[in-house]
Amino acid sequence: MALGARYVHTNIVAQDWRRLATFYIDVLGCEPVPPERHLKGEWLRRATGLDGVRIDGVHLRLPGSGAGGPTLELFEYGSPAGRLEAVPNRLGLGHLAFAVDDVAVALAEVLAAGGSAVGEVVTLPVPGAGYVTFVYARDPEGNIIELQQWRDGGAPSGAR
Repeated sequence: MALGARYVHTNIVAQDWRRLATFYIDVLGCEPVPPERHLKGEWLRRATGLDGVRIDGVHLRLPGSGAGGPTLELFEYGSPAGRLEAVPNRLGLGHLAFAVDDVAVALAEVLAAGGSAVGEVVTLPVPGAGYVTFVYARDPEGNIIELQQWRDGGAPSGAR
């Protein structure tokens, strides 16, 4: 059954939404989509089921997605629940992937901006699609991102 659905955003609950937004803007080329969000009230309590809830944050347009494309929603709750360490095989949302011009250079920028490496840079053939070079890394708050580069017949960015 077709719902007429369109992908709108992915939410990351942040410890420090401003610091995390700076990382995604400076390192990965996301762009802020005003206005900033400063949310509270009975309607938010009803929507989240959380008493006394307050949310502050911003939406960031993902690089390459155009003016009406999906966003990365970074929200900071006044009283966060805590974090489980992100690992590539944890059930649920695994990672966000970004196509880059050079994986090693992009990883160095992630590290310089306070991120960390998860694994090593690898290159492998993908039958019928070319070669992919990629690495998993963590943003400054521990969320996993994939940095990838396709060559020799690879499909357009985001098609994998």
